[in-house]
Amino acid sequence: MSRSSNRLGVALSLYLLLGAGAGLFVDGKMRLGLWIFLGGLAVKTLIAHYKPEDN
Repeated sequence: MSRSSNRLGVALSLYLLLGAGAGLFVDGKMRLGLWIFLGGLAVKTLIAHYKPEDN
């Protein structure tokens, strides 16, 4: 496993952990907003990881 794949896994795991924490400790619209925000960060992270490098 390459270092960048390992970092991707750690980042996505942390987003999952934060989302689970929001599910347990936050209610209503704030929880939904946090989930949307964290989902956006996860998608942005995936796009940046798989984006071809310009050399």
